[in-house]
Amino acid sequence: MKLDAQKLLIEMANACMTITELAEKSNVSRPALTKITTGKGNPKPVTIGKLAKALGVKVEDLIERGE
Repeated sequence: MKLDAQKLLIEMANACMTITELAEKSNVSRPALTKITTGKGNPKPVTIGKLAKALGVKVEDLIERGE
C-alpha cells in the first residue's frame, strides 16, 4: 500500500488543515508529514490510517490506485 501525496494534499485542502494541524490531530510528527507530503516518505499502513482518520476520509481515498 502506497500513499498518494497529491491525494493527501487535496484532502488537507478540503479539510482546510495545515501540516501542523494534521500532525497534532493525527499524532504523526510534523517532520514525518513533511516527508510524506513531498513524496520522500513511505508511511506504514498504521500511519496512513491515522491520517485518514484525522481527515475524516477512508484509507482508500489516500492511497494510489491499482494496488
